[in-house]
Amino acid sequence: MNQYSFKNDYSEGAHPNILQALNQTNLNQEEGYGEDNYSLEAVKILRKKIANSNAEIHFVSGGTQANLIVISSILKPYESVISANTGHIAVHEAGSIEATGHKINTIKTKDGKLTPQDIKSVIDFHQDEHMVKPRLVFISNSTEIGSIYKKKELEELSSFCKKNGLFLYLDGARLGSALTSQENDLTLSELSKLVDIFYIGGTKNGALP
Repeated sequence: MNQYSFKNDYSEGAHPNILQALNQTNLNQEEGYGEDNYSLEAVKILRKKIANSNAEIHFVSGGTQANLIVISSILKPYESVISANTGHIAVHEAGSIEATGHKINTIKTKDGKLTPQDIKSVIDFHQDEHMVKPRLVFISNSTEIGSIYKKKELEELSSFCKKNGLFLYLDGARLGSALTSQENDLTLSELSKLVDIFYIGGTKNGALP
């Protein structure tokens, strides 16, 4: 009887086709720092997928690193992040966001998803001059508990964030799962236009850990 472990994606190897491709190109000399032909070709493909030829696309080693780079680089020291209480940055990233000096304002949710009403409650509370200023909304799709955002929900979030001067950032560690879900009604291109920044997880979709 076969036994399967779903502990985490970093415990697994790679698909044989990936290993074969690595063997075939192992002795090829390429530029570093994202300037190799494979990375440049991947950028072209992704820009085509989201129908945005000017999109800034970068490759990093993992989701925690992506979250850390985004949040630490676009927020001022006194600005904070709004997240569901189940959000990865609030639970499973070993305090990496807090280590940059940015507070995470968590909201208790039933399904791991945020709504404009949730976000408004945080904004309304943080009006005192000695409080942090909420500036970035962190969401995951699919969420850490398996729910996904419908198109209407994301449109409402996007509109609210724009009206209130908030960045909307989507953690896409499980984005492949969300987009292929039977419940999904969003395309990658549509999603990319509703958020300010997002990333696509690799290892949960077959990439080499």
